[in-house]
Amino acid sequence: MSLEKSPNDVLRETSRTFYLSIVRLPPRIMEAVMSSYLSLRAIDEIEDHEKLDKFAKINLLRGINDEFQSPLKSPRRVSLLFKPYLNELPEVTNRLDEWVDLAPDTIAPRIRQATADMAQRMAYWVARDWRITNRRDLDRYTFSVAGAVGVLLTDLWSWYDGTTSRRRDGIGYGRGLQAVNILRNRFEDLGRGVDFFPDEWTEEDFRSYARDNLLRGDIYISSFPPGPAREFCEGPQLLAYATLEALSRGELKLCRDTVLSLLGESTGRTLAQ
Repeated sequence: MSLEKSPNDVLRETSRTFYLSIVRLPPRIMEAVMSSYLSLRAIDEIEDHEKLDKFAKINLLRGINDEFQSPLKSPRRVSLLFKPYLNELPEVTNRLDEWVDLAPDTIAPRIRQATADMAQRMAYWVARDWRITNRRDLDRYTFSVAGAVGVLLTDLWSWYDGTTSRRRDGIGYGRGLQAVNILRNRFEDLGRGVDFFPDEWTEEDFRSYARDNLLRGDIYISSFPPGPAREFCEGPQLLAYATLEALSRGELKLCRDTVLSLLGESTGRTLAQ
C-alpha cells in the first residue's frame, strides 16, 4: 500500500460521482468539501467492509467517534486504532487523520463532529445488522448515512459565502442519492446478507421512495443562486435521476461516458444561468 498519493488522487479513485463536482469548486470550499467527502468515505468503507467482522466494525466506528469528540488540537490516535487492521483497510480509511486536516481551521471542527456522529450512527446500524422493517427505519438509516451529509453541506455553503438553504431539503437531497445507491447496489447487498428494503416493499415501492426524496433534492438545489452550491449539487442529482431510469430499464449502472456527459451538462447549465 502506497501512502504517497495526493488527496486528489485518492478522491479520484474513490468516487466517480463526486470527483469532478468537488475539484471544480473554488478554493477553501473545495478543501472543506474534499475533507468532508474523504472523511465520511473513510468510515463508510468500515461499515461496508466485506472481511471485518461485526465486532471489529463496531469497535472501530465507536473508537473514531471517541477520538473525534476530543479537542481539535489533542494528539491524534486514530492511526493507532487502525494499526491492527492496516492491511485490511483501504488507503482512504487508513489516512482518515489527514483528511480532516485538509479543511480550513474555521470549519474543521464541524467536519470532525459530523464524522464522529456518523461513525456512532453507523456502529448502531452494524450492531443491529442493518435490520429495516418499516418506512421509519428506512428514514432513520438514510438520514444516518446520507441525510446528515445534506445537513453538513448546508452548513458548509453558509460558512463559505453565506448561501442559505433549508436543512430539511438538504436531508431530502442526501436521502435521494442514498436511496438510488441502495437500489443500484441491491444485488451486492443481498449477497452479503443485508436488505435495506422495509418488510413487504417491492422495488417499485423503493423507487417511489427514491423519487420522492429526489424531488426534495430538486427543491434544495433550486433554492441556491448560481454559484458553488448549485454547481456542486446538480451533478450528483443528475446522475441519480439517470441511474434510476437506467435501473428501471434493467441496466446495472451508467457507463463512464454517460457519467462524464451528465456532469459536463450540469456544469454548462450552471454557467448559463
